[in-house]
Amino acid sequence: MSEDASAALLDLARSIALQAAEFALDARRGGVSVAATKSSPIDIVTAVDRDTEALIRRLVLEARPDDGIVGEEDDARIGTSGINWVVDPIDGTVNFLYGIPAWSISVAVVVGSIDPTQWTALAGVVVNPTTGEVFEARAGGGARLDGRRLQANTDVPLSHALVGTGFGYQAEVRRAQAEVLLELLPLARDIRRMGSGALDLCAVAAGRLDAFYERGLSPWDHAAGALIAQEAGARVGGPGGGPGTAELVLAAAPELYGEIAAVLRRAGVDA
Repeated sequence: MSEDASAALLDLARSIALQAAEFALDARRGGVSVAATKSSPIDIVTAVDRDTEALIRRLVLEARPDDGIVGEEDDARIGTSGINWVVDPIDGTVNFLYGIPAWSISVAVVVGSIDPTQWTALAGVVVNPTTGEVFEARAGGGARLDGRRLQANTDVPLSHALVGTGFGYQAEVRRAQAEVLLELLPLARDIRRMGSGALDLCAVAAGRLDAFYERGLSPWDHAAGALIAQEAGARVGGPGGGPGTAELVLAAAPELYGEIAAVLRRAGVDA
């Protein structure tokens, strides 16, 4: 795809993400309640999640009716163009529910399969509606925050690294994740759990975190954020050093990536 075409996709993704952010923030001001649960009683969805995804889908199809769409709240739409939009209408729904200002709108554009191991990300935008921050990247074009070029932290040893992570919604999954954390925590500067994988990946890009890892992320959780972190100079990978998947997403500067991957392997994670 040409540079002009990928730039146009980024422009469209940004426009759609900003409209969705404004919609969701306005809805949040009016009050929010739990509409349903998914994998467990604490894995929640609100009506705003559903309505925001519906808005994103409508805006995408108005502009590009032949594209496919995969999102968190509705069935995948198979397109004919080879371009797919991977969207999370609200990443960090629990933060959204409680009024914690760390939730985001995540919109990515990929070519190829909707499987993260087979797609190539072209553009990604993550918006934090409560702060107004807009993180974005296109393949080969670098990553930016509100127009400012981003660079992930480098030359940070694990002993001085601030590492972000997240946890699943089921008790047994959390127990296993806690066991991994016990291996890593004594070796790092500290751990942060902020509740939005998309924003955590952007935090790596912006140097607010030195690294991030999480198991159990869905494709829409990391599609945009992973591209933004990569374009800021971070290495982003998954099981066995391949692409990020539900089994693992790990992001850090290359040297630190290797240190954390080694710790995860000692804890039984394929990194």
